[in-house]
Amino acid sequence: MWHQQEIHLPEMPRGFHLITNEVARALPCLAECSQGLLHLQLMHTSASLTLNENSDPDARHDLDAFIRRLVPEGLNYFRHTLEGPDDMPAHVASSLLGTQLTLAIRDGRLALGTWQGLWLGEHREQGGARRILVTLTGR
Repeated sequence: MWHQQEIHLPEMPRGFHLITNEVARALPCLAECSQGLLHLQLMHTSASLTLNENSDPDARHDLDAFIRRLVPEGLNYFRHTLEGPDDMPAHVASSLLGTQLTLAIRDGRLALGTWQGLWLGEHREQGGARRILVTLTGR
């Protein structure tokens, strides 16, 4: 089995957002896959994907606070500033966290740990809608 499609996410505020349910709902074909791999590729350079805590929203807040401190706006050595003060820090955060994930599929579902969920990291104040290209392979 091979399946590929785009998942469209609405514009979200800056920060980290749990998107596990949105991804699973967009892929009813998961139910047909007893075992396989799901590859997710975010089609943007100023946002990220990560697998992390799915229960306590404080974890998403804390990672956002850490990233903002690690890569603050207004660093005087950034040259790529024409798109606003949050753009280059967003590119750095995206590169640090990554824009791709590969997840196991088991018995028609994402094979996630008890406390694991998919996060979209929105690193711009107004990043706009986001697209994820998903590729499912399995049987």
